[in-house]
Amino acid sequence: MILKLAWRNLWRNKRRTAITLASVFFAVILATLMMSIKYGVYKNMTESMVASYTGFVQIHANGYWESKSIDDAFVLSDSLKDIINSNPKVTGMVERIEGFVLSATDSTTKGAMVVGTDPKAEMLMTQMNERVIEGEYLDGADNAVMLGQGLADYHHISVGDTLVLLGQGYHGTNAAGKYPIKGIVKFGSPELSKQLVILPIEQAKIFFGTEGSITNLVVLMDDASDATSLAKSIGAEVDERYEVMAWPELVPDLVNMIEADKVEGYVFMFILYMVISFGMFGTVLMMLAERKHEFGVMVAIGMKRSKLAAVVFFETIIISVIGAFLGILGAFPVCASLYYNPIPFGGEEAGQMMEDYGMEPVIQTSIEPHVFLDQAMIVALVAMIIAIYPFLSILKINANKAMRS
Repeated sequence: MILKLAWRNLWRNKRRTAITLASVFFAVILATLMMSIKYGVYKNMTESMVASYTGFVQIHANGYWESKSIDDAFVLSDSLKDIINSNPKVTGMVERIEGFVLSATDSTTKGAMVVGTDPKAEMLMTQMNERVIEGEYLDGADNAVMLGQGLADYHHISVGDTLVLLGQGYHGTNAAGKYPIKGIVKFGSPELSKQLVILPIEQAKIFFGTEGSITNLVVLMDDASDATSLAKSIGAEVDERYEVMAWPELVPDLVNMIEADKVEGYVFMFILYMVISFGMFGTVLMMLAERKHEFGVMVAIGMKRSKLAAVVFFETIIISVIGAFLGILGAFPVCASLYYNPIPFGGEEAGQMMEDYGMEPVIQTSIEPHVFLDQAMIVALVAMIIAIYPFLSILKINANKAMRS
């Protein structure tokens, strides 16, 4: 009965209901858009610096991650393969050999990192083939390299030119080679783009003299949120010769940056919710003032104050739920548009700052369900808290004064 009365009262004054709905509607859209941009930035950071190269879980010989020495390479045994493949969260693995070298042309030199990898396996994990902007993607049998766009620009070389690589190989041997450039790759992280040289893994083994050893084993998975639990699961099964690391350990600077930004975001969202709350509270006060005479009459003819207060409370709840739902429907097209068509970050300095942090300089939103549901629930909760005020006001209403208003 109370819900039925509340529903009917909403449509007795459509203008007042529309104003209240609009306050909730725009509050949800504004809050959702702000958080969608925040989570989109985090995803951009993660994909640029993790998914595009580092991977979400890596296995090395114990001590390699600290030394980053080619001497700490290890042989991928069948027993280790079996442990990894037996985990249901694992979808595959990529073997890599990484080492720092000096890259050189006739007129320029620059430090670089050689990454020997299986081109087909790399294609499955990082979709590196889709990042080739000039030339062709590597084949496993090629005796050629692909360069990051930033490194190619530094050396002023392109497809068909030759790059010389000089460094230290396995156990102090000399590593030297001259390779034609088959492709230029644009990585999501500009830092990677400025230093990576990609070699087929068999050629990298010859270059570094590691024979059957590798330095990194990148584990593939579908759900990146399970990276830490997967690393712990594999780490519990392998012996102490290996170290198993999830991406928060591989790129701790990224994790710290995201956590610091989240704190700032929470402060900003708190201020935003306060502004939204006062706007919604003003709308409720307006509704209460307009209907004061009505409430006085209802009490005077015998309606219990508690029942009248409950009716008004549920009116606010119904409006909040409808407004939150409409807000989700209104926010989704806006967020989806910015997700599929990210906006290039305006301003040379701002764009350069984002590149320095290893991010593509674009504004892209997130369309994960929790972004929309969380904000709708928070705004609806705020509306419910605000609804307590008219509820208490009606319980204390003086019928004579209200009817004279």
